[in-house]
Amino acid sequence: MSDAPFPSALNKPPGYNDPNSPAGFKPPPRKPVLPPSFRPKKKKGSVCCCCFCISFSILIALIIIFAAVFYFSVNPKLPRFHVRSFQIPRFNVTETPDGTYLDATTMTVMEVRNPNGKMTYYYGDTAVDISVGEGEDETELGTAKVPKFTSRKQNTTSLKVETKASNKQVDNMLANRLLSGYKSKSLAVNVAARTKVGVGVAGLKTGMLGVTVKCKGITMKQLDGDDMPNCLIHTLRW
Repeated sequence: MSDAPFPSALNKPPGYNDPNSPAGFKPPPRKPVLPPSFRPKKKKGSVCCCCFCISFSILIALIIIFAAVFYFSVNPKLPRFHVRSFQIPRFNVTETPDGTYLDATTMTVMEVRNPNGKMTYYYGDTAVDISVGEGEDETELGTAKVPKFTSRKQNTTSLKVETKASNKQVDNMLANRLLSGYKSKSLAVNVAARTKVGVGVAGLKTGMLGVTVKCKGITMKQLDGDDMPNCLIHTLRW
């Protein structure tokens, strides 16, 4: 009968010191094996952020290049507004026991010029306010509406505006000052137009932007002498 196989050595429990091992010798600790769910994952956020920054920088550079090419090829200019003529066919001041009243009719011609050779301006409905006098003496004489129109390349458009103020009660001293200025043609004329404007270039049309045009402090004597000062244009305000 053959001898039984000798049993293999058993695994040593943790912390067991073998008496036969050299003095002071300790086996190196084993690195624990973590399950897959506990293993750290590589971060990809920095790579994505870098790609985004590069793409954004390229986009900004392309926009700047396109804007520069557009500006130098089109050479855009703002439209020009001025008051061509202003008349007051009727200006009556009536004093009664109840107060002083003003009746006035105005006729204004505004010119809108497009100095561009490659751009067209599109205007929406325009509200035009007419007043006379300066500072505390400024008195409204009515508002008129002008339908939408198109100002084509290197073209001038005339806008005729008529307003009327009927039985408007005013201070007696103010009425006399306005009447005196009207007779001497030193009366200041103020025109304010509120509208929206869009731009057309190479068959493309932009959205409409709100603008206000103000022509202030022009005297009737100036207009009679063919003096037509340019009006001021304000964007994004009414």
